[in-house]
Amino acid sequence: MKADPPGKLIDRAIGASLIELRRQRGHSARSLADLSGVSAAMISRIENGLVSPSIGTLAALAEALEVPIVSLFRETQTDHTDFTLVRCGEGLKSTRITDDHQHEYVNLAIHARKDLRFQARRVTLLREGGPPPTYVGHGVVFVQVIDGEAVYRYGQQCLTLRAGDSISVDAELNHGFVEVLTPEFTFLTVQAERP
Repeated sequence: MKADPPGKLIDRAIGASLIELRRQRGHSARSLADLSGVSAAMISRIENGLVSPSIGTLAALAEALEVPIVSLFRETQTDHTDFTLVRCGEGLKSTRITDDHQHEYVNLAIHARKDLRFQARRVTLLREGGPPPTYVGHGVVFVQVIDGEAVYRYGQQCLTLRAGDSISVDAELNHGFVEVLTPEFTFLTVQAERP
């Protein structure tokens, strides 16, 4: 039996995504047609993988469903994906050195795709290690405190964070720990940004 060409597999995947999104939002093919301006017959053909819809048609459907157009491609397959498994106590150990500060961190995950850069680190700061650096970047940063207490600055705000606390910030504003209050302070930081 001959395998389907890649284009046909993509058409079916788009159809499956469209059916799922339409149903999740409680739309019939008719109500989605009314919202999108795409005929109910065309929606049925797309959902059954019988046609390759144009970008304009997909954009109209995505707008009517209030989702990004890429959501219609979520069932499509890729020829590769990556994953990182770090066992307890493992990871790539690194040291950051600035003029008057030094701290240790462990890289737990680093992924670089054409649309996203993601990294996760476990960082340990010492009160005697000098003032930690602050950062300005892109994307979003999430911090979860594992142990200890320190002062975190975000723009003009200073917040005392303790074990169990977390914060997420837009990385484009000056941010970072400015004072370690306990002998040792450990936290998990995750950053995601577009390259």
